[in-house]
Amino acid sequence: MVAVFLSPLYILLNVYLLHRLFKWLAACHGALGTFWARAVVLILYVFAASAMVVGFFLPSSRIERFLKLIGFYWLGVLLYASLTVVAADLLRLILRKCKWINQERLCSRKTFVCVGALCVLIIAGVSIYGVLNARVIHTTRYEIEVPKDGGKLDSLRVALVADLHMGYNIGCARIQRMVNRINAIEPDLVVIAGDIFDNEYEALEDDARLAEILRGINSKYGVYACYGNHDIEEKILAGFTFGGNSREKVSSPEMDDFLERANIKLLRDEYVLIEDSFYLYGRPDAERPGRGITVRKTPEEIAEGLDPAKPLIVIDHEPKELQELSDAGIDVDLCGHTHDGQVFPLNLTCRLVWENACGYLKKGNMHNIVTSGVGLFGPNMRVGTIAEVCDVEITFQSVQKN
Repeated sequence: MVAVFLSPLYILLNVYLLHRLFKWLAACHGALGTFWARAVVLILYVFAASAMVVGFFLPSSRIERFLKLIGFYWLGVLLYASLTVVAADLLRLILRKCKWINQERLCSRKTFVCVGALCVLIIAGVSIYGVLNARVIHTTRYEIEVPKDGGKLDSLRVALVADLHMGYNIGCARIQRMVNRINAIEPDLVVIAGDIFDNEYEALEDDARLAEILRGINSKYGVYACYGNHDIEEKILAGFTFGGNSREKVSSPEMDDFLERANIKLLRDEYVLIEDSFYLYGRPDAERPGRGITVRKTPEEIAEGLDPAKPLIVIDHEPKELQELSDAGIDVDLCGHTHDGQVFPLNLTCRLVWENACGYLKKGNMHNIVTSGVGLFGPNMRVGTIAEVCDVEITFQSVQKN
């Protein structure tokens, strides 16, 4: 297990940060420099750093839920504490090599205390901002044209969401805000491009209430979804899954039943023809295609047997095979998965991995839109990215009419 091998690194990182924190506290005057202040800090630090691990081994309970939630907050704090403290230490080492810097002042207790205080403010400020920013759901507007006859429709308004990750981080309040955003769009069609759940069905805050909230989505042609790589029943710790390689990784029956109760139609490598005007195809996840599907259909197989004169919209969790989908004649490809990196600096490296990490891309004649998602995975923060509902206005225009 990767988590087992990385655990020493996690421990060393926390020991390093705790050591630097203790040195700063010792240099401070007043209450912060006392033994009791350091004792309190040690207890709180160990509690936060171990909360997720302890919660992982506890049976399902309110205590387990609380500890895991604390652990998710801590992952974000740890990220920015590491970046800030390491940057400060590196800068200090560089400045010590500069002869034009007053070394006595640089190495003084006062400078050390001031720099430490600045680091604390930066870590706290970025973490608080990240937590608050993650709770705000934006609406992102797209307008695209498909040069095909839409049959009974001149246009189609689609609300695209993805990566709800309902579980320890995301509960009823966040999903209600998402539904409100969707309904404000007044969509003809709502699609959910995967990762509805966050691996563990029992992590849902209140499954009956969540299903009721989702049933409140107003959509002329209904709500459709495909599963993502986290829509499986599997224990997860800090982003690493457990369950063994021999076990088939699929959604639980409870997840499938939940979608039925929420009036969400799950598409498993299949299509629906809506209003005899356009096709909507839901692809299973590329990594975990799910129950009953060993290998998902290729882009060419998706289009086989379908009327090429009708618009073909695909929902796919991961924005992969874009060129292949375009070559197969797909008109619109709607995806999620990336979270746009979710937190800085991952939002920068994310663009090195994906051809379209977030937003709009025209690939041949195909329109690809990737949403940054509604929910969160891992750190309960968003820094440098936003949570969003995508408002996609598709205009159909017959070639003959041109």
